[in-house]
Amino acid sequence: MPTHRTTHRSSAGKKLYAVRDAEGRFLDIQTYERAHRADLSRA
Repeated sequence: MPTHRTTHRSSAGKKLYAVRDAEGRFLDIQTYERAHRADLSRA
């Protein structure tokens, strides 16, 4: 099952992905670049 991510913007304007657990707490916040690169390496 893929991880559900919500998108946000940092104060500098960079796109961020926030990964939350079942209770809605943040597990990880990563930049779009880092998340996208990890997704491509997994595919």
